[in-house]
Amino acid sequence: MEVRKAERRKSKIRLGLAGPSGSGKTMSALLIACGLAKGDWSKVVVIDTEEGSADLYEHLGEYNVLPLSAPFSPERYIEAIKACENAGMEVIIIDSSSHEWSGVGGCLEINESLARAKYKGNSWSAWNETTPRHDKFVNAILQSKCHVIACARSKTETVMGDDKKVKKVGMKEIQREGWEYELTLSFNIDRETHTAIVSKDRTELFEGVDPFIVTKETGDKILKWCESGKEPVLSIEDRLKSCKTTVELGIAFKALSVDDQRKYAALTTELKSKLPEKLEEAAA
Repeated sequence: MEVRKAERRKSKIRLGLAGPSGSGKTMSALLIACGLAKGDWSKVVVIDTEEGSADLYEHLGEYNVLPLSAPFSPERYIEAIKACENAGMEVIIIDSSSHEWSGVGGCLEINESLARAKYKGNSWSAWNETTPRHDKFVNAILQSKCHVIACARSKTETVMGDDKKVKKVGMKEIQREGWEYELTLSFNIDRETHTAIVSKDRTELFEGVDPFIVTKETGDKILKWCESGKEPVLSIEDRLKSCKTTVELGIAFKALSVDDQRKYAALTTELKSKLPEKLEEAAA
């Protein structure tokens, strides 16, 4: 264990967008993603659980779509996130994360099925199995090497405004209680005005800001904050995996402590079998 001074490091954003149907979550997410990807739409992907709604905005740019159908289990979301990472994406939009919780085959259905099958209908006991599965989904977002924008539906309520007109407003987002705590930044999108209202902001970029229309510049602003920290310190595993040659790998391995050399010996052997001795050999 080591005590060190606090310092903010370069990071990837974990952004939540919540709003009722028709509020403009998908378009807002795409515009922010464009900024985060520095205008390169080919590095943006939408994990689409909304039956093709992501394709409606193809006029914005040539972004990618990964359709995800039921069952909406945490494991299928994790698989989709990994597929996007492996495809070299830089920004992942999950539209929508609500299905992982309340959709067909999502956590609520999983828990009810477990309760009936194993716990004599006791849903509280079943959560001992369901919660770890949901937590793995959350961790896949938090640990992703990509920027992640997670859209969530909001439950709607019909209210009468000051002008005596009836309108639908978004209330509580459809995800597990405490979902927002995991995010760096969170916006609620208003259905009538399509403006973003900040509900959580660890970046301090939007504190005290009036409701605003999301644009590409919103993504530019967030990206600048993400890249303004110090370079992150790579884990030992990531350091070894980043080596391009066996010579580089050998130097990195020898720099480890004796205990860490024992711990990572198997990984080093595996990596060594796949690497060239020199970069010239890799190019040949």
